[in-house]
Amino acid sequence: MSGDLHCHTRLSDGSMGIEDIIALAKNRGVDVLAITDRDCQAATVRGKIIGERNGVRVIPGVEISATDTETGDVIHILCYLPEYPDRLEGLCHKNAAATKRAAQYMMIKASKLYPVTAEVIKRCAAGSTNLYVQHIMHALMECGVTDAIYSDLYTELFSPESDGSIYVKPAYAQVGEVLEAIRAAEGISVLANPLPGRDDALIGRLMALGLDGIEVWHSEADPAQSEALLSFAKTNGLLMTGGSGFRGMYNRRPLQIGDYSTPKAQLSELMGYKAKRKRLAKKAAGEVEAVEVAGA
Repeated sequence: MSGDLHCHTRLSDGSMGIEDIIALAKNRGVDVLAITDRDCQAATVRGKIIGERNGVRVIPGVEISATDTETGDVIHILCYLPEYPDRLEGLCHKNAAATKRAAQYMMIKASKLYPVTAEVIKRCAAGSTNLYVQHIMHALMECGVTDAIYSDLYTELFSPESDGSIYVKPAYAQVGEVLEAIRAAEGISVLANPLPGRDDALIGRLMALGLDGIEVWHSEADPAQSEALLSFAKTNGLLMTGGSGFRGMYNRRPLQIGDYSTPKAQLSELMGYKAKRKRLAKKAAGEVEAVEVAGA
């Protein structure tokens, strides 16, 4: 059983629609798929219905943007299987507004530097619930300024270290607020795209805030790094997931759905995690009650 638990549709920063994503997953032999659009849960219901028609199990998911309180860096938390997704909507709207504000500033800056208009950029974002840097680069391609999304121009414009950077960092919710919202929604929280060494301290901070797992198999980690993440997760009792992060033509390099996935054992553990958590909580409550009775 193959489970790609990280992909994006046109509703956020991907280029393909829900139907095409699911058809592609089926053709690639992916049995379980999580559509994890950024700060957007709009694909959940439709994705499940279309998945059932095509023999692909689509589980609820969303990638929530966050700010690391200690470093100020932007990170992303994947949320799976929330019992009360409506409890995430306020946070998603807040983050989406932050993305839009930052993108509008970048769009204005880009239009001052290059022969591209806001109208062209917005047309490239048609179908999305927001505006992303990929849409700005797409528009620059349309206007003949560059020949690729992730060209040298992308680095020049959107790397904070670049002298010519037009990047504006969105003011996302603090990561503690994000993890708290996922708990309130009774979802499962997983850190997206971590790397060993680089993110060890971050994972430690997030574990203290209630993080449930980390993405072990993903496109930013080579096999040795995935092995290190696997060992770290086992040592610290964290859930392990995998996913391609597929975005269609907005992928950073050639990448297909299912290229990175969650193995069967880890997928089963994820699917049974909330029931296990409830059993442990019930057991702990019973033990506390027994101690109180004995001490009475």
